[in-house]
Amino acid sequence: MRWEVNWSRLLSLSLLGTSVVQAVDLSRTAQDLFDESMVIQDAIYDPAASYLRYFYFPLAAGPHETRSTIWYAAGLLQRNRGEDRQEAVKILQNVIGDQEKNTSVQWYGDYTKYPEQPTVGTPAYPPVIYNSWDPNWRGFIGTALIVIYEEFGHLLPESVQGLVLESLYNNTIGDTYRVGGVDGDNLYPAYSNAWLMRTVVGSWTGRKFANTNMTAAGDSDALAFLELFNRNNTLSEFNGPTYAGVSLYALTIAAKYLGSTNATIGQHATRVIEAIWGYESQLWNANLRNFAGPWDRSYGYDMNKYVAIMSLWVWSLVGKTHVFPNATSPIWTMAHADDFEIAPLVNILADFHQTLVPAAARARLTSFADDEQRTYTGHAYAPPADLEPRNITTWLSANLTIGTASFNQSVVGGFSEDSTSFSPAVVQWLRPDASIGYFNLYPEETALVAEVAPYALNLTYPLGNTSSTFTFVLASNPLGAKRDITGFEDVDGLSIKVVGGTVDPVPEISFCGLLGGTCDVIHNFEFWNFTFSMPPTSSAVPSVQFEFAF
Repeated sequence: MRWEVNWSRLLSLSLLGTSVVQAVDLSRTAQDLFDESMVIQDAIYDPAASYLRYFYFPLAAGPHETRSTIWYAAGLLQRNRGEDRQEAVKILQNVIGDQEKNTSVQWYGDYTKYPEQPTVGTPAYPPVIYNSWDPNWRGFIGTALIVIYEEFGHLLPESVQGLVLESLYNNTIGDTYRVGGVDGDNLYPAYSNAWLMRTVVGSWTGRKFANTNMTAAGDSDALAFLELFNRNNTLSEFNGPTYAGVSLYALTIAAKYLGSTNATIGQHATRVIEAIWGYESQLWNANLRNFAGPWDRSYGYDMNKYVAIMSLWVWSLVGKTHVFPNATSPIWTMAHADDFEIAPLVNILADFHQTLVPAAARARLTSFADDEQRTYTGHAYAPPADLEPRNITTWLSANLTIGTASFNQSVVGGFSEDSTSFSPAVVQWLRPDASIGYFNLYPEETALVAEVAPYALNLTYPLGNTSSTFTFVLASNPLGAKRDITGFEDVDGLSIKVVGGTVDPVPEISFCGLLGGTCDVIHNFEFWNFTFSMPPTSSAVPSVQFEFAF
């Protein structure tokens, strides 16, 4: 689809006119997050290149990185001291200058992943989706450009304002090339965060250009998302510590900049944000500083040790001490620390966002009473992977959480087809040294029936057979506790017992370490691998039952 733009008409309509909005006033908690994020990004910014160095690959020899650099530009404009504005202008010119201009390629309107990379589509650098090019960069960068234009357009030269709008126009067209199941793309309405970013960029850009094709596409995408969301009042991409944060980011942009328009996503964004915080706050354990499982997609097993975007939202609302156990620990020592680079955008939106968070939800973020117990039950549905809605049950107490999803799916590993990030059964507990232990099922089957009760977990593979195994990721003990785990009796801080089921109750145990062992780490987390197998002559349905105690 080709949508032409008349730039002289755009100028005559004064759509490039500057905004009267000034830099955003930040609350104390949001300002703290902003300041810490800018310290890190100032340190890795390369003014000679006008790009951030590639923090995701800190051992790489030289490359810079595109997406995070745009996030940093928003932070520079928010701070607006010294040379900040000039550096932001150079960043915008560089990133937009590298936007793909060839309308015949699948990545049209997309941006480089890093500016030194070879040209995508050449013999030496073939196009590999989510590798040599990433279609989600359109969404991440496009939404950031909207925030920059809305909040700081008055700080930009008119020519750069025009570049931003032109980039968003091409971005929007390029994202229409995405069709789930075609050319290796997996963009369906159930891919919540990516779908919402496309919806918001298309809806905003279409209204900016008075382009009815774009606005119709944005409204259609919004309706497709809402059809799924309204079934259960949950994101299809359920309870992802990283990607629920991205969905909230996109929805906040919709509520702030499209809420007063007739855009479908703008009209519904506030309600959806309230619903998401309604269930996410019920899953938050303030003592453990973690969202209890299950997690559709996670980049770690303990949010105290890796950066998740939901952590940034919680920090912006109630402060760092409620998110990380040691408030003085450098963020860059944590796994997946590159996600901290989105913090400037979270901060810019934070004070508006907090007006949309229900008071009861916010209260749950700061405390969990010693005698409190609660059980969350709900459903989530992510076609085409889910053959039926997943049943979510999570039990939380002050020092122990058990969360599960029962499912019947077409693939192993959930919608993302990734067993390293899909965690359908998660146990977490507070250890004597205040660190977090975890015991998580590693998905190996397409169907699971999970039953949760206080201090108990029952798991069954309804489609399993004699060759089925239950494999668990068990946290290494903390410093000062036993180094070697030869059985559940060696686990620090929690008694774990197999009390039933059809598996052999004696597991095979191995170690997955950074520098050795018999298996690889997952998302840079070391762990002990506990695998329960079926007896060789058994014809029973595979199942295992656990009890937990302190």
